[in-house]
Amino acid sequence: MKQKSGCASCRRLRARLRDMQAQLDAFGATVASLQDKLARANKDSRTSSKPPSSDLVKPPPPPLPEGQAKRSIGGQPGHARHERLPFTPDQLTAPPQDHMAEICPSCGHGLLATDAAPRVVQQVDIVAVPLRIEEHRSVAGWCPHCQEVHYGALPSGVEKGGLVGPRLTTLIAYLKGGCHASFSVIRKFLRDVVGVTISRGQLSKVIGKVSQALDGPYQELLEGLAGQARLNVDETGHKDRGQRWWTWCFRASLYTVFKIDPTRSGDVLLEVLGEEFEGVLGCDYFSAYRRYMKECDVVVQFCLAHLIRDVKYLTTLPDARDRAYGERLREALRALFGVIHRRADIPEWAFEHHLRKARDEVVRQGQQDVPPTRASQVLAGRLAKHGTAYFTFITTPGVEPTNNLAEQAIRFVVIDRHVTQGTRGPQGRRWCERIWTVIATCSQQGRSVFDYLHTAVVAYFEGCASPSLLPAEE
Repeated sequence: MKQKSGCASCRRLRARLRDMQAQLDAFGATVASLQDKLARANKDSRTSSKPPSSDLVKPPPPPLPEGQAKRSIGGQPGHARHERLPFTPDQLTAPPQDHMAEICPSCGHGLLATDAAPRVVQQVDIVAVPLRIEEHRSVAGWCPHCQEVHYGALPSGVEKGGLVGPRLTTLIAYLKGGCHASFSVIRKFLRDVVGVTISRGQLSKVIGKVSQALDGPYQELLEGLAGQARLNVDETGHKDRGQRWWTWCFRASLYTVFKIDPTRSGDVLLEVLGEEFEGVLGCDYFSAYRRYMKECDVVVQFCLAHLIRDVKYLTTLPDARDRAYGERLREALRALFGVIHRRADIPEWAFEHHLRKARDEVVRQGQQDVPPTRASQVLAGRLAKHGTAYFTFITTPGVEPTNNLAEQAIRFVVIDRHVTQGTRGPQGRRWCERIWTVIATCSQQGRSVFDYLHTAVVAYFEGCASPSLLPAEE
């Protein structure tokens, strides 16, 4: 009886142990799941493609290299001093004014003339805004034959411009598009600084005229995108009457085009670039670009910076296998950039050889000893399927390894979105597309946005074609 009782007790203890082990395994799985969710929630701009503005808490700066002291604020030792060039004599609007001291401020003795060079201070200021207010009269004439009154034709610039002349029209457009100013802010500026009061409705009409003036140059650039040899593309959200739209940015070597569309799909790429695009498309790993790449057999340079962030993300995960895999990939990428940084010291033929070898090592490490975890498997699958597309820049000279060009161009749009809260209809969307294109393109070419807008407005008022945004061929 004692033996049977002992066996029953052992069975109960073993059963209880199995239950406790099952609970422990369940708790372990729960902890692992929560750790994974926490790691994904802690993604920031350094470990993902999220923008820096999305970081709730800014990540701490990386530690300084060993032995390097923290830099002080301001210019660093050895940095060349930068000074603006003085205005030339022909730029002065008034003759120089001499200011002489007759008495020594220290002892009160009289001062004698000397050949020492004077101390020169040039000052720039604005004068009162010169408004030119003209009145144009269309004189009536009576036709006894037709029994009708006919009025004389006004000049084209006066007829199209109406109340606001070309230069003031340009100023309003510049404030609205280039300075993110609302109609209320523009009204206050015109009233307090320029000295003229214009209603919001009139300002809206002025912006509409400038938008029409920019239509021709905008369409010319949009239609020319399909023939570009290299093109960087990015997209960001856009609000129109509370609805989610998308602003697409196409950055070519000589100009940048923005297009607002209701979708974020590859249909936009097919519409803008067509099915026969023969250039190299720089972009991130978003599905629309992969679809376009697959359907149209397009050569793509996926952003290498995004890949580096994804690898960094692996090194932050709780699973040691993910971290080890991420560190191996990170070291391979460091070796790749080490070759790039030594380009000046390596012969051209040897540089390409070392670069290809470093690229192959990154792809090999990405597919070797991959942990069975989800994050590592996803990255390994990406490298297995599209690994070479991250290194198109190695075999195609002139292609940038990252998509920074498009991302930098689209920052202005992101700022505008935060300031203006988006658009409210087709007219606003067309205006934004055109003015953003003008601002980005002129900045890219080192041209004055205001001067171009003024030239385009004058041409539109006179009934002529607006000037092209493409640089003149030499």
